[in-house]
Amino acid sequence: MKRWLAAVALGLGLAGVAHAAIDTYEFANDAERERFHDLTKELRCPKCQNQDIADSNAPIAADLRREIFRMLGEGKDNQQIIDFMVDRYGDFVRYKPALSGKTALLWFGPAGLLLGGFVVIAVIVRRRRAEGVAAPDALSAEERQRLDHLLDKENE
Repeated sequence: MKRWLAAVALGLGLAGVAHAAIDTYEFANDAERERFHDLTKELRCPKCQNQDIADSNAPIAADLRREIFRMLGEGKDNQQIIDFMVDRYGDFVRYKPALSGKTALLWFGPAGLLLGGFVVIAVIVRRRRAEGVAAPDALSAEERQRLDHLLDKENE
């Protein structure tokens, strides 16, 4: 029974590998192959969202790789290919979107949040320093006698 379960688990585990597509493209030269590699590493898969189209097995990524290969064959430069992809899929398709009014929050938002955190910490520290360490309240004569009495009991 254990062997049967192990075989089923292994079979299911390998099922995903069996469907992985391998793209084979014939390039005119190594420079074109390098451009293809750079472009597919720079562009994000619209379905996977955190994977570039070079590493993604999603059907849309395969389509985008074919489209890039086609455009390279037509003699388009990298910027034209990237512009085409951005026009079609939006700035999201780039791992490093261009700095514009739409993407300013994306570029400067994390730094703004970090700076805001430092400001909040600085304000809290200043307030606590301004309050200072409060001196212990002076004890009344009655409280002093009671304290002395309690301390004397403990020492006996």
